[in-house]
Amino acid sequence: MLEAAGVSLDLTGTGSFLEPSHLDALAPRVAAAARGLADGTCAGHEFLGWLDLPSRIDEPALAACEAAAVRARADAEVCVVVGIGGSYLGARAILDALPPARGAGLEVLFAGTGLCSAALDRVLRQIANRDFRVCVVSKSGTTLEPAVAFRALRAQLRKRYGDRGAAARITAVTDARRGALRQLADAEGWETFVIPDDIGGRFSVLTPVGLVPLAMAGVDVRGLVDGARAMQSACAGEGLRDNPAHLYAATRYQLYTQGFTTEVMSSFHSGLHNLQEWWKQLFGESEGKQGQGIFPASTVFTTDLHSLGQYLQDGRRCLQETFLCARQAVPGLTVPADDGADADGLGYLAGRSFDEINWLAFEATRQAHIQGGVPCQAISVAEVTPQTVGALLYMFEKAVGVGGLLLGLNPFDQPGVEAYKLEMFRRLGRPA
Repeated sequence: MLEAAGVSLDLTGTGSFLEPSHLDALAPRVAAAARGLADGTCAGHEFLGWLDLPSRIDEPALAACEAAAVRARADAEVCVVVGIGGSYLGARAILDALPPARGAGLEVLFAGTGLCSAALDRVLRQIANRDFRVCVVSKSGTTLEPAVAFRALRAQLRKRYGDRGAAARITAVTDARRGALRQLADAEGWETFVIPDDIGGRFSVLTPVGLVPLAMAGVDVRGLVDGARAMQSACAGEGLRDNPAHLYAATRYQLYTQGFTTEVMSSFHSGLHNLQEWWKQLFGESEGKQGQGIFPASTVFTTDLHSLGQYLQDGRRCLQETFLCARQAVPGLTVPADDGADADGLGYLAGRSFDEINWLAFEATRQAHIQGGVPCQAISVAEVTPQTVGALLYMFEKAVGVGGLLLGLNPFDQPGVEAYKLEMFRRLGRPA
């Protein structure tokens, strides 16, 4: 068991699948990958701004996010965040994991995450009779999904508040100098924040991409950054066994070389579902290249034990599993006693907390899956707090950087994402 920054990494579920000597043999390669990241000589070195970002986020940067949140709460009930992929997944993941107290901030809705008309219509209906703002997140401003959603929302702002009023209700998080959104924001006088040039979208959650909408929602962004700083420190060295990001990366990579080519992240905390979605983008875009990479999938238990649980237990043995667990969620919630005849036979659980029952379900599931032939890592926190979420975010970012380099890839580009865009624009008849 390795513990750092409030996060525990337990490899005991891999013991019968993974020789310790094989894992230790990776230590020199892991150290070389970490060195390449640290000195900026690895593939994709121009996008390493995330590596020391937590320690570089200063007081003025945090204060600017908080000041924008104060202004937003003064004139709106709802903020619609417009973005796709890394422009929204991190904020959505954190907001679901750390829902602020009622009244602590604005309600946050998300648009531009796809091209489904029903999804956009649902957002438009939710803001129909409420004061709202828009936070549009895009480096270029021309990505189709958020761009068309932003057009629709900006039209609603103008209709409701007029041109000047609409301009006062738009925050653009975009490139410092270039792009259609930057040009429009400067021309219209919108409030703006900058996406750093050296940080790609899926690594951008601790930039204004995530921090601005999260502050508007009332999330403790300072605690989030503190947790990321603690994990940055814990992951700073080149070692293997004492570094949670390196140990996680090396374990999943070694299992991959042994034929465990799909990694399922399983959680027993429903609020972590969108953190799993963020993790899937982070690892899928970083590693899925040149016919290589571990395929990332996810489940939420115990719900999915009644569906995908069958496959995990008895399906193809190409699966490795990473449990993401919290020991406590709502400690005071217990199973009540029943003064009746105990017809459901659950009297033996009376007075026990749902958190205790859920944790035992995790332990039972892990043991069953190990016995079924699935190697299991477990990543756990005592509670889901801003600090532990921030630590998890940084640990996964460092792990995917090292893991991508172990595969011999550039973890920081996504050339395959352009293929669908080219074909889609051809079919839509976009002018050349």
